[in-house]
Amino acid sequence: MDERSIAEIAAWATVAANALAGAFAGWRWWQVRPSDAVWPLLRAGQAVAVAQALVAAVLFAGGYQPEDGLYWLYALLPVAIGLIAEQLRIAAAEQILENRGLEDAQAVGALPEAEQRSIVLAIVRREVGVVALAAGVVAFLALRAALIA
Repeated sequence: MDERSIAEIAAWATVAANALAGAFAGWRWWQVRPSDAVWPLLRAGQAVAVAQALVAAVLFAGGYQPEDGLYWLYALLPVAIGLIAEQLRIAAAEQILENRGLEDAQAVGALPEAEQRSIVLAIVRREVGVVALAAGVVAFLALRAALIA
């Protein structure tokens, strides 16, 4: 198998994993229905994006010359998108608490149970929305990488 085929396979795998994860997570976000399957799918998409970046690094070290130099950007940028999405996901809880005038998680514990559930659902929904959007962006970038590898 030649280097171009390896680059394309890695990129298409990243497209598939992240498109599936992003679509499913986005659908659950839209329905406001958390799912235990969302996080493993999203993490698998992130792992495949890291694997694609590693494949690209090995290809680069081996002297692979894609037709378009933008391939390197499209192959590596998904990892950065994942890192940024994780930072935004972490900030989601803080923002929800701040918007509701709560100092920290202990303040949530002092609220009635129904209000606690509402806050937790809002946090989870925002987190899922952030990473679903990121998975969509990663899928698009990997598609570009696959098309120009």
